[in-house]
Amino acid sequence: MVDYKVTVFTTEQISAGTFNNVFIKLVGTDGESESEKLKDTSFLGHIPAGSVCNFTISCPVSIGELLLIEIQKQNFLWLIRNAWLPAKVKVQSPEGKTYTFPIYRWITDDKVHRFREGKALRVFDETHHLGKFNRKKELRMREEVYCWDVYAEGIPHTIKADNTSSLPPEVHFSFTKDIVFRWNILTRGVQMRLRGYYGNKKNWNDIDDINHVFWSKRTAISDYVQKHWKEDAFFGYQFLNGVNPMLIRRCTALPENFRVTDEMVSLHGQCSLEDEMKEGNIFLCNYKCLDEVELQEIDGKKQYLMAPLVLLHKIPDNKLMPIAIRLKQTPADDNPIFLPTDSEYDWLMAKMFVRSANFHEHEYSVHLLRTHLLAEVFAVSLLRNVPMVHPLYKLLKLHTRYTLQINVLARLHLISEGGVLSENSACNREGMITILKRSMSTMTYSSLCIPDDIAERGLGAVPNFYYRDDGLRLWDIIHSFVQRVLSYYYKNDDEVQRDTELQKWILDIFEHGFLSQAGTGIPEKLSTIHELVKYVTMVIFTCSAQHAAVNDGQYDYGAWMPNTPTTMQLPPPTTKGTTMVETIPNISTTVKGMVAMWLLSQPPSDFVALGDYPEEHFNEKDPCEAIKDFQHELKKLSAEIRVRNTSLEIPYTYMDPTEMENSVTI
Repeated sequence: MVDYKVTVFTTEQISAGTFNNVFIKLVGTDGESESEKLKDTSFLGHIPAGSVCNFTISCPVSIGELLLIEIQKQNFLWLIRNAWLPAKVKVQSPEGKTYTFPIYRWITDDKVHRFREGKALRVFDETHHLGKFNRKKELRMREEVYCWDVYAEGIPHTIKADNTSSLPPEVHFSFTKDIVFRWNILTRGVQMRLRGYYGNKKNWNDIDDINHVFWSKRTAISDYVQKHWKEDAFFGYQFLNGVNPMLIRRCTALPENFRVTDEMVSLHGQCSLEDEMKEGNIFLCNYKCLDEVELQEIDGKKQYLMAPLVLLHKIPDNKLMPIAIRLKQTPADDNPIFLPTDSEYDWLMAKMFVRSANFHEHEYSVHLLRTHLLAEVFAVSLLRNVPMVHPLYKLLKLHTRYTLQINVLARLHLISEGGVLSENSACNREGMITILKRSMSTMTYSSLCIPDDIAERGLGAVPNFYYRDDGLRLWDIIHSFVQRVLSYYYKNDDEVQRDTELQKWILDIFEHGFLSQAGTGIPEKLSTIHELVKYVTMVIFTCSAQHAAVNDGQYDYGAWMPNTPTTMQLPPPTTKGTTMVETIPNISTTVKGMVAMWLLSQPPSDFVALGDYPEEHFNEKDPCEAIKDFQHELKKLSAEIRVRNTSLEIPYTYMDPTEMENSVTI
């Protein structure tokens, strides 16, 4: 007889343990063991969360190199049925070799589940018939579980799930995450209802009255916003370092529908617009994506949303100042160009309509489409097409954490008919879909890769652009990490081309995420290691850094409603002169918008920072060392960002790697 020493690790997550009986079988190249019950447990066979259980499996002779293990969980006394979340199983063979089998998946039924040894294998690395068979079987099962669905024509496809309970257990929130998430929703809503604001449909009497709801949840930046929201310099600053740094671009020629003249604007040193454009000092923000989208009524009142054009000028002290605003795309007598030389009131109203437009552009085009929906596509394609033993799965699995559940919740409660966001923004659901489709039609591969995007928008030399500075550093760090890991597994371009699972993953994303759009530069296949590394870098950056940049500051910049109105109750002025408190959102809409942005900005209860890999999917030395070096580089960048922020009037923290999650979880 030969003995195999088996160690079973259960995750520390609350409710991860089980009272059920657990049986384990070892499968090797030369045979298999009997299915043995896990014996080293506590009272009544309970396997506690965080436990490490040891037992021995004996075989008449060696079963060779271990390929996989089979785990089966059976009900205890047929009365108690509960799930179990094992982390990994380690097996020491009689020859003295240690095998590690990563699991990190809920086992909820009494079926036999098979898990491969931790060494990463591409499809053409498989030499044993059992490995090939189980690889195919796993992917067939995943294709049945993770199905595509069409939420709306013209936008990325989603996972087919009517509600969160219909999602596979392995992608559910943790117990802690679920409880805290529900508690946040409940308590914030109850607070506002008890104060009598939630259902109050009256208009504000005065801008300062908004303090009655603003005081309850404040941040250092939200306080700054309240004090400075009227200032032109702060208005310009937000296009670079607010929640939507994705729209501004260098202006080299004025659009036909925005003919601003030298006589209209006053530039430093009496320079001409033409001269300043040549110097790279003029910038444009064009909200054409919002033009004439379908609007809705709130509390019986029609709402209004503009599609502005904004011209900005970098002045010698490096501030970005707005110099002209047109609120609608089509030039007309009743669509004036607003200027800083107008009355303070008219100029402020024009900027507020821009900020309301920015709310919609940000929430739907930048936040929902370019992070949440794309992250969901990346996740579904990975889970459908790439087995657990594949190096790509091991690299990307934690960057998909919680994304499917948070997106299903968003479709059920946030952007659905009657959802918190839908019912408190200017456009209805059809208008939202229109914005998404338009944004989708202009999406390019380069716009998703920050080095290319910054270059294409002509923003490489803009001062005080911290999203760019931190983002480019993060991209380089992620890229170096990805290159190191994938170059360990792919030694030449031919291996990339031969990996059918990898190619199916990228094709699925192209078809279901980017809707097979030609001419966008988005690849439908990968031919080289260089292409693979860049694409995977884009995926990780989108799911972590980019989402943090456009998500985490929502409450900071939106809590003080006049800075980010979620809608406007009156149309923009056709002539200069209008009434502010009758135009901005009423009390109820203001409060509901604040609640939504507060919830969207909450740090998760079980936060996993970029670079943290609590699940040990890699066994090989080189990838494990690459992870440690990756973490070291991220900590260095975080320290540099924090030192820089001490000298800033408005600290920019959203791209601090220690403050951002590995995945889209909120």
